[in-house]
Amino acid sequence: MAEPIRIDFRHRQSAHCESGVAANLLNHQGIELSEAMAFGIGAGLFFGYFPFIRINHLPLVTYRAAAGGLLKRFSRLPGFNLSRQTFSSAGQAMAELDSRLAQSIPVGLQTGVFWLPYFPKALRFHFNAHNLVVYGKEGDNYLISDPVFPEPVLCPAEDLARARFASGTLAPKGKMYHFSRADRDFDRRLAIIEGIDSVCSMMLKGIFPLIGVRGIRFLAGRLCRWPERLGAEKAALHLGHVVRMQEEIGTGGGGFRFIYAAFLQESGILLGDQSLRTCASTLQAAGDRWREFAAMAARICKSRPKADDTYAAAADHIRQCAVMETQAFNSLRDWVRGAS
Repeated sequence: MAEPIRIDFRHRQSAHCESGVAANLLNHQGIELSEAMAFGIGAGLFFGYFPFIRINHLPLVTYRAAAGGLLKRFSRLPGFNLSRQTFSSAGQAMAELDSRLAQSIPVGLQTGVFWLPYFPKALRFHFNAHNLVVYGKEGDNYLISDPVFPEPVLCPAEDLARARFASGTLAPKGKMYHFSRADRDFDRRLAIIEGIDSVCSMMLKGIFPLIGVRGIRFLAGRLCRWPERLGAEKAALHLGHVVRMQEEIGTGGGGFRFIYAAFLQESGILLGDQSLRTCASTLQAAGDRWREFAAMAARICKSRPKADDTYAAAADHIRQCAVMETQAFNSLRDWVRGAS
């Protein structure tokens, strides 16, 4: 039996897998970085409603940047390089993983949640863009720092290989990555400004009405007409899907707003700028409103509505989110112009 491999890797639980993995990998490289700062510099915040893209036969709703976009953005920073590989076979992928571990390199992987046995059965679903870090191997088990769990976990090699080659939307194809270069003295101020500028562009200047704050308003307009257009049963199915995408995939709509608000607060302290902390408060309020919408929508779907729980009221909640986010990102866009 091969000698056990255990890299000295610090596991930290996080709210979102990709920003958690990015922060943990960079901390391993000697760059102290919170998850919120990784999420903000990586321009992780987004909104999109895409009726023509189907997830389980229902329209895609996303509250964050495309899977892999955050890590890719870090790889473009001066002084950083993210080494990425995909594979055509599980055997080759697992052999390459073992090779990296033998070199004491902790490796990030993209996986399918459904095939990870350490997830409780009730939380396993077909989502193929879950990120984790492998930092060792003992016998036939891999040591995994999965950022959504409080402690490291073990995963049998057979199950990890299956998760790395899950089929379907966003199939990972064995994807693995690590930072081969990371500048400890990178310009954080510039990285913060560019990260905020990117999110403002996505949220305010989207050329399609399906993304950013326009996308939020578009969803509200569709949602309030679902009972009439789809019937009660299908309307509830669509509404439940929006809530599931908001609250169960990653950290959800409100949760991502809270992470971004934490990034703005931290950046405000780092740069000595109170205006960033004011914008953080607005996004926190938007996150609260997203959560209120989710609670109302859940009651409607479960046929346990309160007196004021209607599709029209749920749509109004979303419109109010759009108003608050428009205010926050307009203020941030003005801040970027003054800071550049």
